[in-house]
Amino acid sequence: MLAYFVVGVLFGPYAFGLLPDTESGRHLAEFGIVFLMFSIGLEFSLPKLYAMRKTLFGLGGAQVVITMTAIMFACWLAGLSLTVGFIVASALTMSSTAIVSKILMERVDLNSRHGRLSIGILLFQDLAVIPILVLIPALGSQSADLGTLLSLAFIKTVVLLFILFKFGKSVINFWFGLVAGQRSRELFVMNVLMVTLLLAFATNLAGLSYALGAFIAGMLISETRYRYQVESDIASFRDILMGLFFISVGMLLDFNYLIHNLALVSALLVFFVLSKAFVITILVRFFNFEWGVGIRTGVILAQAGEFGFVILTLGLGRGLIGGAELQLVLSACLLSMVIAPFIIQYNGRIARKLAKSYIMNMSKNDEALEDVGKKLDGHVILCGYGRSGQYLGRFLKEEGIPFIALDIDPTRVHEAAVAGEHVMYGDASRSAVLEAAGAANAKALIVSYSDMRSSMKILHLTQESYPALPVVVRTTDETHMEAFRAAGATEVVPEVLEGSLMLASHALVILGVPLNRVVKRIRLFREERYQMFKGYFRGVSDENLEFGQAQQLTLHPVEIDKNAYANKKLLNNLYLADLGVEVQHLRRPNMLADISPRPDIVLMAGDVVVLLGTQQSLVAAEMYLLSGKTN
Repeated sequence: MLAYFVVGVLFGPYAFGLLPDTESGRHLAEFGIVFLMFSIGLEFSLPKLYAMRKTLFGLGGAQVVITMTAIMFACWLAGLSLTVGFIVASALTMSSTAIVSKILMERVDLNSRHGRLSIGILLFQDLAVIPILVLIPALGSQSADLGTLLSLAFIKTVVLLFILFKFGKSVINFWFGLVAGQRSRELFVMNVLMVTLLLAFATNLAGLSYALGAFIAGMLISETRYRYQVESDIASFRDILMGLFFISVGMLLDFNYLIHNLALVSALLVFFVLSKAFVITILVRFFNFEWGVGIRTGVILAQAGEFGFVILTLGLGRGLIGGAELQLVLSACLLSMVIAPFIIQYNGRIARKLAKSYIMNMSKNDEALEDVGKKLDGHVILCGYGRSGQYLGRFLKEEGIPFIALDIDPTRVHEAAVAGEHVMYGDASRSAVLEAAGAANAKALIVSYSDMRSSMKILHLTQESYPALPVVVRTTDETHMEAFRAAGATEVVPEVLEGSLMLASHALVILGVPLNRVVKRIRLFREERYQMFKGYFRGVSDENLEFGQAQQLTLHPVEIDKNAYANKKLLNNLYLADLGVEVQHLRRPNMLADISPRPDIVLMAGDVVVLLGTQQSLVAAEMYLLSGKTN
C-alpha cells in the first residue's frame, strides 16, 4: 500500500509529472474505491456482527462518535467550516484495517483481548463509512435545504437496503446458481463484476455513492454459498484496481507542501494520534477492561486508514475540500500509516511502561499458572486449547496422563475452567509462562495449533531453556516440516498428510485391498515422513514383508555389557552415523523414562541402545558397539 503511495507521489503532477491528474484518472481511481468497498462487504456477515454486538456497537460506536465530535470541534476552533470539519473528522477517525489485521495476525494477537477489541472497533469503523458515503453527496449538493437533502438521502438508503436484503439474497443465490452451472470461470467472474457494478450504478442513480452499492453487493454475496469462490476469483482485479486507487491518492499529495509545512503537519499528526489513542484507552477502561488493554488497543488503532483516503477523495470530487486543508490532512494521514507498523509492534512495551497495574495483572496470571504448574510433574503442556487441543486433552485424560493447557482466548479459558478442565490463560511464546507451567519438569510440549510464527517462537524458547523437552508441532501441510525440525521439533504433524492417509486407507479397504496390506502401506509411508515412526522391531510375521524389505529401516536394541567396546565411551565418539545407523533412544537400568541420545552421554554397562537402520547396517553397528570391529 505504501509503495503505491510512493509511486503516486513520485510520478504525480507535484513531482515528475509523468502521471497527469485528469478526470479519467479520477474515474479509474473510483473503480478502486468500488472494489475496496466490495471486498470489505464480503468480510461482513450478519451472524458475525450479532456475535460481536457489544464490542461493535458499544465500544466501536462510542469511539467513532466521540472522536468525530472532538475533531470537528477542533476544526471549528481552527476556523474551518462545518462541512470541511465533517470530512476531516471522518477521515481521521478511521484506522487501517489492512495494517492492523496483518500485524495482529503476524504477532498471533488476533485472539488476545486487545486484538479482539481492535478488530471490533475496526468493523464498526467500516460500517460507519456507510452513512458517511450517504452524507457526502448530500453535502456536495448546491441546494440550500440541507436538512431535506439529508432526510431524503436517509430514506433512500433505508428503502434500498430493505429491498436488497429482503429479496437480494435469494435472487443472488438463484442467479449465481445458474451461472455456476455453466462451469465457466470467465462467465462467473464477469457476473461478479456485473452485479457489483450494477448495484454501484443503482446507488449512484439514487443520488448516493458508487462505493455504497459495491459495499451492499459484497454483503449480499457474503450471505450466499458462493462467497469464497467470489473472493478468490476477483482477487486479481481487486488488487490491481485498489493499487490504482492508492496511486491516485499519492498523486494528490503535494510533496513541496509537506516539506515547507512539516512543522504544521507534524503537529496535526501528533495531536490526532495521541488524541485518538487517549479516547480509545478511556473508552476501553470504561467498558471494564484494565488500563493496559486500553493502552494497547489505543496504540494499535491510533493511525489513519485507507477509508480516510476514500472519504478525502470523495470529498474532493464533490468540491467539499481542497487546497491547503486537503494537503494538511492527507500528509498527516499518510505519515501516520508510515509510522504505524513501527509503533504497533511496541504496544505491549508501551502498556507495561504506562500502566503498572497491567504488569501486576500479568504477574498475577503467571503466579496463578505457577501454582498449578508446581503441583505437576511428568506432565504434558498443551499450547492452544482449540478443537485439536481439546481432542488431544481427552485422550490424555483417558490414559491418565496429567496435562496443563495454555490458551490466549479468555472466553475459551473461562468456559473450559468452569467445566473443570486444566486450562490457564497464558501466551506459550513467553518464557515466563512456560516456566510457570512447569516446563522444567514436563514430559512433553505439544503445539496444537498451526501457526508458523508462534510455533517457531515456542521452539526457540524451549531449545534455549529446556533442550531435553520433546516438542511436537502441528502444521497445516508439509511445507515447513524441515524448518520446524531444524528449529528443534521432535516431531511435526502435517494435518493434510494425516487426512490424506486416512482417506487412502478407507478407500483401499473399500476397493478390496486386504487390511494387512493397507496397514503396511500406511506404516511405511509414515516411516518416510516421521522421525518417531521410523523403523519398528521386526518379528517372525514380518519376514515376508513387501516393498523392498532389504532397505527398510528397523529398530534393534543392543545391550552394553562391561566387556563391550562402547562401555564408558562418549556417544559422540562412537561415530555410529558413519555405519548408517541412528540412536533413537537410550534406556538405563533403574530409570523409568528413556534418555534422549545427547552427544555428551557416556554409555555404561547395562545401558540398552536402541538403533535405527537397515538390516545390514544394524549388524555392523552391533558388532562395532560390542567388539569395536565392523566385520
